[in-house]
Amino acid sequence: MMRSIISLIILTTVLFSCQSEKYDSHENGFMVTLMTLDPGHFHSYLLQKNMFLEIDSVAYVYGINDDAVKSHLDRIEQYNAREDDPTHWVEKVYTGSDFVDKMFSEKPGNVLVVAGNNQKKTDYILRAVHDGINVYGDKPMAINGESYDKLKQAIDLADEKGVLVYDIMTQRYEITSILQKELANFSSIFGELVESSPEKPAMTQESVHYFSKIVSGNRLIRPAWFFDVEQQGSGIVDINTHLVDLIMWTIFPEENLQPSDAEITMARQWATELQPAQFKKVTGLDQYPDFLLKDITKDSLLEVYSNGEIIFKLKDVYGKAYVSWDFEAEPGGQDTYYSIYRGTKSNIVLRSDETTDYKAELFVEPIGSYDQTEWSEKMKIVLESLQKEYPRVGFEAFENGFRLNIPDVFRISHEAHFSLVTKKYLDFLKSGSVPQWEKDFMLTKYHITTEAYEKSQAELEAMK
Repeated sequence: MMRSIISLIILTTVLFSCQSEKYDSHENGFMVTLMTLDPGHFHSYLLQKNMFLEIDSVAYVYGINDDAVKSHLDRIEQYNAREDDPTHWVEKVYTGSDFVDKMFSEKPGNVLVVAGNNQKKTDYILRAVHDGINVYGDKPMAINGESYDKLKQAIDLADEKGVLVYDIMTQRYEITSILQKELANFSSIFGELVESSPEKPAMTQESVHYFSKIVSGNRLIRPAWFFDVEQQGSGIVDINTHLVDLIMWTIFPEENLQPSDAEITMARQWATELQPAQFKKVTGLDQYPDFLLKDITKDSLLEVYSNGEIIFKLKDVYGKAYVSWDFEAEPGGQDTYYSIYRGTKSNIVLRSDETTDYKAELFVEPIGSYDQTEWSEKMKIVLESLQKEYPRVGFEAFENGFRLNIPDVFRISHEAHFSLVTKKYLDFLKSGSVPQWEKDFMLTKYHITTEAYEKSQAELEAMK
């Protein structure tokens, strides 16, 4: 698995440097034609930032004639017009009130791309599977218990219909996440996971995000529904999808996990307040739409339940997933990320914050007092083993332990991760199936996030 991922990283570098030729997959006997339905999230156009031999350059978009569709098309046009390695997409667009029925009646493609309104997303997925259409979906694929039941139907039905359902887990392709997973498998330095409890989880993932940000060189304009948790989903089910997936992927690699293996110990969610001027800055709207009025306080502040924490037990170990959102980072600031796996010999820690200049860095921090010379020898042996797959990855002594030195060739951008996931999905399409463990992961992680939502939502309602 790791060898294939690192090969994909190298392949992506090659793809970025040679996409000036016209792409036509017909000649290879395997063709994917994309149909993007109701685009509303910037991930919809990041999927087309680069091209693949297996994907037809003609792509279809169905939606209403709104700013979200316009933004989607504008960004793809920018990709087509850029000087370095331009893309060659030809977008066929239909905008009308019947856009959903129109797409399912015409079916000009064989892969449905869904990256938008999460309230509707699971219905789109289930309908696509019923109609024999493959699905390539942005997270989250389910935002509550009702939509989880529909997703389960879709995944179960996909095998019968001979189609593939797959979600876009970009963080598995981040080199620091890959190496954190690798290091946790070396008993000589990590030992084994510590005995854990809800108060002291063995695995913790924390992520801080901002509503106002720059994407692909442009200030991100978000649709108003993004701030409605009934449409976007609350924070506890959104980013936490990635965080729960990383915990599963790191500690239980390619295992056939089941929803019955998971138990929610604690779940909570809380709101971020936005001022009218802040809302205008990120949406371009002068007023709150009617569907947000339910979330407006008497001070004209918009309450967005974008923050969430889950403590869960998976088999016999406890994990924590935590996400919070604020309006905008301080000047020079960015999103932050923290991940720790606690071992009996050391903690494997990933940080991306002001202390690392917002660059993801990986640390090995021995437990208690330690002999640096002895540990340096252990680290040298581990790194020599890793260098067989990750050339020139090194280490240096650093504060409470050691910091990995990761060559820039492995440090591709978050936007580039989308091409890596797409390449993996294309491989699945060629083979005709998604591995069973991947299906099990989808069902289990969305069970965890939606159960946490239902539990925390019930507690919020009880407090009113």
